[in-house]
Amino acid sequence: MQAFQRPGRPILIGLAVAGAVALAGGLLAGAGASVAPAPASASVLSPVAPHRDPDVLRFAPGAEQLSSIQSERVTASALPLTDTLSARLAYDEDATARIGVGINGRILSIAASPGDVVKAGQVLAVVDAPELGTATADLDKARADEHRKQLVAERATELVPGDAIAQKDWEALQSDLAQAHAETVRATQRLHNLNPAGLAVVGQRLQLVSPVAGIVTERNVNPGLEVAPGLAAPLFVVSDPARLWALIDLPEQLLGRVKAGGQVTVESDAYPGAQFSARIASLGQLVDPNTRRVTVRALVDNREHKLLPEMFARVHLLQTAGRGIAVPNSAIVNRGRYAYVYVATTPDAFTRRQVTLATQGGDTSYVSSGLQGGESIVTVGALLLDAELAARADGQP
Repeated sequence: MQAFQRPGRPILIGLAVAGAVALAGGLLAGAGASVAPAPASASVLSPVAPHRDPDVLRFAPGAEQLSSIQSERVTASALPLTDTLSARLAYDEDATARIGVGINGRILSIAASPGDVVKAGQVLAVVDAPELGTATADLDKARADEHRKQLVAERATELVPGDAIAQKDWEALQSDLAQAHAETVRATQRLHNLNPAGLAVVGQRLQLVSPVAGIVTERNVNPGLEVAPGLAAPLFVVSDPARLWALIDLPEQLLGRVKAGGQVTVESDAYPGAQFSARIASLGQLVDPNTRRVTVRALVDNREHKLLPEMFARVHLLQTAGRGIAVPNSAIVNRGRYAYVYVATTPDAFTRRQVTLATQGGDTSYVSSGLQGGESIVTVGALLLDAELAARADGQP
């Protein structure tokens, strides 16, 4: 009997110990259910407690992510008529003067440099033109000769009634007067051809002036340069930089959808996200046989003087009906076939919003639904917000 009970004591003791441990564990578990765990240390690098709405992301005031987020207010505008089209900016020839000379000469002095603002009639350069001096002298000589013969003819006219002068002599005087007048006309026309703009001439020095007000955009002269008609480039180009032309390459199949007066938006790589307004002035009357495109000319509003001639640009022809929201592509987050933007509801709260894109350009896209004019959207940091929202959905801290 004793031999049987000895080995059983360890078994009984083990069962008692196991029961005590289980009881203690149960008590500890019950106690743990009523005690809240110690909160983790708060960090400004993460959003605060998850919001009930899975598309809303809220940050603690002063969170580090907020310094990397920028937002801007969007406005409604007309929707594009077509996809993005290529264009080239050029001088507005209605506000541009290409100034040259019609005579041989030499530059004596220059009074304007590229970038100078000039007024209409302001002197740009002085040209020494011997040919012009000769033509001026010929005109003065012809006028003096005509005046002398005019006086002779007038005296002879008084003598004709009394037969004091022969009829043939009087007729000869009239012929001489007519020849003198013709010589004056010829000299006048020659001088006009040499100086068609009627520029001021002092001796044989011609003052080259600007016919329009604007900015000197090109200068192709130096002091002492010999000038002549038919030079490859004008001596000066003066233009109003607030007015430019956009020469748009329009596919011929779209020609029937475009009309003069239509609105256009212009984008340039020099100013990402910026848009400039323009208006269609005329449609080309010829299709390029190689590209099958028509040149459409639009007047660009360049009052800020940001755009420059010969820049390449992208344009959107706008519809006359229908409205949309223009947003920079940096604000759009693509997930599969869906596009989203983040709307800034407060300085530290952002809502993910699904949108429908009407068109998508190089810098700017147009949203046809999902946004309203006047709302603020995140333009810098949208991918950061999307990563934070995805991490929260996955349950990551």
